[in-house]
Amino acid sequence: MKAFGALNSSIDSIHEFESPDPVVAPDEIIVKVRAVSLNPVDTKVRKMIGADDLSTPRILGFDAAGIVERVGGHVKNFSIGDEVFYSGDVTRPGSNAELQAIQAALVAKKPENFSFHQAAALPLVSLTAWELLFERMTDGNIPAGTPLLIINGAGGVGSALIPLAKSAGLTVVATASREASREWCLKLGADHVIDHKSPLRQQAEALGFGEFPLIANLHDTEQYWEQTSDLLAPLGSLGLIVETKNPLDIGNPLRLKSPRIAWEYMPTRSRFQTPDMHRQGEILAEIAKRCDQGTFPKLSITAPEELTAENLRAAHRQLESASTIGKITMGLR
Repeated sequence: MKAFGALNSSIDSIHEFESPDPVVAPDEIIVKVRAVSLNPVDTKVRKMIGADDLSTPRILGFDAAGIVERVGGHVKNFSIGDEVFYSGDVTRPGSNAELQAIQAALVAKKPENFSFHQAAALPLVSLTAWELLFERMTDGNIPAGTPLLIINGAGGVGSALIPLAKSAGLTVVATASREASREWCLKLGADHVIDHKSPLRQQAEALGFGEFPLIANLHDTEQYWEQTSDLLAPLGSLGLIVETKNPLDIGNPLRLKSPRIAWEYMPTRSRFQTPDMHRQGEILAEIAKRCDQGTFPKLSITAPEELTAENLRAAHRQLESASTIGKITMGLR
């Protein structure tokens, strides 16, 4: 099969190559990939390869949508020809290929009203947002009207978190620094939008918020550590998704609030083969249901391109510039 992979950590090492077709295991399906989307984690995994060339290129990519081509003997909930979407296992060959083997527990049937590109844009960000809000930061039972501050509301995860929070009845204050991203947050349902490039407390207080029981920092954990510690309510939850480069002081004054500090790393379930790994497919099935009901939006995506080595290299550069608007998707014929 045709595949795209990196030989080392350099963007320039990404190239097209021929790879053996994957073999289906009893608990897996083989998907003919029709569209993929890219995420910052793609660039991080590439950088972890190191400077020395691998003997076989590492196939990158996690989000995908496609058509089931083969079904393992233990799989009961998928059939050949089903249209599916999923986010894969970080420890295995990725989605930037014509075919991908994926554990069925991680997969759901794609939204019927979404194209393959639109469906491929969803899995990683929607799973991250769902798990962060309903499993890590809370137990899922959140009183209506609870204020939630989302830093970087217009990013991929923020774009999924805003509508999920609104569906749960929360009052959402999102941050955005550009007019276009501000308008996008409001379109998604945010009640208020403030600028994360200016001090947050003054802006929050102007809206009547002196503290937040829930804060999701989806951008830079270290940059906003002091501000989020200050704004977090006693017994509140601080949700984080971006790893730190330096140690953080988690003592006083933050300790005095007895906070819940919740890390969310979406690939955890598949990476460690947790007993509840099936939840990933179940969450995606719920997301698909909401998409078809019109209660979960089509994410903003750039003009879809063909999956080629040249386009992948350009996309990795774009992601590393931290200036991407919307999701980058690419398709295979």
